[in-house]
Amino acid sequence: MDGVRAADVIADGVHGATPAELPGRLCAAAVELLPVTGASVSLRSDGMPVQLSASSEQAARVAQIQATLGDGPCRLALETGAPVLACDLTQGHDAHRWPVFAQQATAAGVRAVYVMPLGNDAVCVGTLDLYRDTPGGLTERQLHIARLVAGIMTTALMALPHGDEHEAQGGEPWLSGLAADHDEIYQAVGMIMAQLGVGADEALARLRGDAFARGRTALDVARDVVAHRKRFDRD
Repeated sequence: MDGVRAADVIADGVHGATPAELPGRLCAAAVELLPVTGASVSLRSDGMPVQLSASSEQAARVAQIQATLGDGPCRLALETGAPVLACDLTQGHDAHRWPVFAQQATAAGVRAVYVMPLGNDAVCVGTLDLYRDTPGGLTERQLHIARLVAGIMTTALMALPHGDEHEAQGGEPWLSGLAADHDEIYQAVGMIMAQLGVGADEALARLRGDAFARGRTALDVARDVVAHRKRFDRD
């Protein structure tokens, strides 16, 4: 599929979309255009990435696995600002590079992950993560399309009104409703800080550690904390 056809598919996919719908529409376009089974988009943030959207429950879960572990292809792409292609999580270099993430991702049915940074040469503001249920790489043409989707995603996100700018126009902040999961995690972090008398970094580390030990995501544990189903006690 050439770039013109890819641009047409993306244009049709986002036509008439509201700001809140754009990330999801672009994830769906990526799945249609590329040999992948899922996609998710997250923004960079202190602590844990802010997941904006995912094309499926599987994609959302694998994104949460990376956020919980604080490790994986997404983290590397955020650090380097360059695409990261983990073509086989079942064996070899990629499986050894992120052993825990690889094990959990494959258990969730994902065998390869391709991460496209969002931003420019100066700053990486987030990532577009593409998931595949079989090992394998992307051709140069497919990589070009993945970069095209990421570029459009970056432009769309950066062009949207932010915070006070949008409120001044009589609307809600554009992230309202998109980052609810992120809000739950940081609400839980605040509660853990109060329970243990520790700082935010330590509270987040305890949240992640508990999730990992129990084979759950940080979001799952955060929801239990917020609902008062779980409490962290001093050792």
